[in-house]
Amino acid sequence: MIYYLFTLNPDFPFANLFSYITFRSAMAMFTALIVALLIGPKFIHIFKKLHPKGQPIREYGPQTHLDSKKGTPTMGGIVIICSLIISSLLWVNLQSPYVWIVLFVTISLSLLGFLDDYLKVTHNHHHGISGKVKLIIQTIISIIACFAIQKYSSPEYYSHITIPFFKNVIINLGYFYIIFVVIVIVGSSNAVNLTDGLDGLAILPITLVAATFAIICYLVGNYIFASYLQIHYVPGVGELTVFCSALIGASLGFLWYNAPPAQIFMGDTGSLALGGTIGTIGVITKHEFVLAITGGLFVLEALSVILQVYYFKLTGGKRFFLMAPIHHHFEKKGWSETQVVIRFWIIAAIFALLGLSTLKLR
Repeated sequence: MIYYLFTLNPDFPFANLFSYITFRSAMAMFTALIVALLIGPKFIHIFKKLHPKGQPIREYGPQTHLDSKKGTPTMGGIVIICSLIISSLLWVNLQSPYVWIVLFVTISLSLLGFLDDYLKVTHNHHHGISGKVKLIIQTIISIIACFAIQKYSSPEYYSHITIPFFKNVIINLGYFYIIFVVIVIVGSSNAVNLTDGLDGLAILPITLVAATFAIICYLVGNYIFASYLQIHYVPGVGELTVFCSALIGASLGFLWYNAPPAQIFMGDTGSLALGGTIGTIGVITKHEFVLAITGGLFVLEALSVILQVYYFKLTGGKRFFLMAPIHHHFEKKGWSETQVVIRFWIIAAIFALLGLSTLKLR
C-alpha cells in the first residue's frame, strides 16, 4: 500500500527510496515489531477474560508445567499473524503472486490452528481437532499452494528441485513434485507445532529461519547476486524478503510477551501457520533442503517424536527418550526450562549459520 503511494508519485521527495527492497524490508520489520508490541497486551487481556483457565496442560507432561503454566492464555499466534499481515500489506509490492501464495498458506493454517485452540479452551481439554482431520486440511492447503506456485514458476522450475552444494543439479520430480511439496509444507507446519512446548522455544528459531530466508530470497531474486553465488535465479522472489522481514519483526514482538515466563502461548494458531509459511517460502525459493538445514532444530524435534513412537511399538512399550518431543526429555533429565530454551536457541542459531553457508559452498 505504502509502496504504491510513493512509487506512483515520483515527484514526492525520497519517493525512489520506497522502490528498494532493502528499505521496505527494514520498515516492514519495524512496523510489525511495533504493531505486535502494541496489540500484545490487548489480546492477552481479552483471552484471559474469555478463557480464565488458559490453555489446558497435559497431565502426563512435566510436573512443573502443571504448576507454572496453569492459567496462561493461548492463541497468541493471532498477535504474530495480525502484525505480519498488516506490515506485509503496507510494505510489499501487492502485484507479487508469491506474496499472496504465502499469505494464503499463513492465514489458512492460522485459521485451522485457531479452531483447534478454540476447541481446546472451550472444552478445557488438550484434544482439539483430530490429527487425521488436521492432516487432511493441511494437505489440501499445501496442494493448492503447490498448483499456485507452479502457475507462476519458470518452465525449468515447474516440477524441479535443486540440491545444495551442487550448483548444476536440478531434478525433475514430475507428478511426484506435488507429494514433495506437501511433505515440505505439512512437515514444516507440524515440526514447528511439536517444538512449541516451552516458553519462547519455537519463536526465536522461527525468527532465525525467517532472517536466513530473507537473505536467501533477496539473493535468489537478484540475477546478479544469484549468478555470482552460482545459485538458481527465481524471478520475483525478491519481494518475499519484505515478507520475511515482517515475520522477523512480528516474531520478536511476540517474543516480548512469550519469553519465560510466558504471558501468552502461541498455540496452534501460530505454530501451524508459521511452520507452513517457512515451508512454502522454502518451496518457492527452491531451497527446500536448505530449509531442512536452517530449521534443523524443528527437524530434530519432529524426528524425536517419530523415533519415540516407532521404538515404543517395536519394543512393546519401552521408550527411547524419557519423554518426547526431545525438549521434554532434557527437562526430565533435570535441566530447567530456561536452560533448555536458551541451549536450544544456540543450536537453532548454529543450524541457521549452516544453512547460510550453503549459499557459498557450491
